[in-house]
Amino acid sequence: MRFCRFDDDRYGVVSGDKVHDITAAVDKILAGHKPPRHGDPMMAHFGAVRAAVGDGGSFPAKPLASVTLLSPVARPSKLIAAPTNYHAHVAEMNARTPNRPPGKGIRESGLFLKANSAMAGAGEGVALRFLDRLTEHELEFMIVIGKQGSQIPEDKALDHVAGYCLSLDMTVRGGEERSFRKSIDTYAVIGPWLVTKDEIADPNDIPFKLFVNGELRHNAHTNDLIFNCQKLISLASEFYTLYPGDVIFTGAPAGVGPVKPGDIMTAECAAIGPMVVKCRAYENPGV
Repeated sequence: MRFCRFDDDRYGVVSGDKVHDITAAVDKILAGHKPPRHGDPMMAHFGAVRAAVGDGGSFPAKPLASVTLLSPVARPSKLIAAPTNYHAHVAEMNARTPNRPPGKGIRESGLFLKANSAMAGAGEGVALRFLDRLTEHELEFMIVIGKQGSQIPEDKALDHVAGYCLSLDMTVRGGEERSFRKSIDTYAVIGPWLVTKDEIADPNDIPFKLFVNGELRHNAHTNDLIFNCQKLISLASEFYTLYPGDVIFTGAPAGVGPVKPGDIMTAECAAIGPMVVKCRAYENPGV
């Protein structure tokens, strides 16, 4: 099943080229519960939502093309990200600075956090800042947590998953700390929707691609991850309690490249679905 958020914080089930608006059912369920201290309220009651809406077909529908897709998770407690988690990406980044010592891999670096305010949906696009600097795309497979847990063993890790998305870990290059450069507004695109875990038998067997203006940039497969999905969940839970709605960017594959205002990034992934994200120049709305 494919769950989305769209327009003015509405919830939907995507079926083909339609989105069925299940907002009323979600609101009714959430009204009967106190908001959780940590985590996303809807994801905390995701099982009840699924039971209430079924396949979503009985709810009002509108064309998917007519809505603005937001991040399917509204209020995660954390955006967790894995650096240098594909060997080919480690090699391509080290090749940029041949006279420097090789950069640290995920085993040495661990994970990092992106600011929640960086989150955006596919329909919101990316507002590029620092146009005099290099900004690059990093398309990644994403894990969405559905059940709270801490110190989760790898063999139990997928029990804590609600579903999966695609994500763009947008990055402005420079000498600042990684999380600082990657936490610019709209630099954490999540979408286009959440595919429930029962639809994906093995998250470590997912091919995906990214095109920029029709040019192939990423041609990747999650079976090339250095730390697979179970290991990432387990590692994150050693340091943080994972709450429903928390998301994990699994790492960038080889093929990162520059983007500029006007570029269109198109992701292809049979397991998730297509995602189109437009780039624009940031415009300060004022204070």
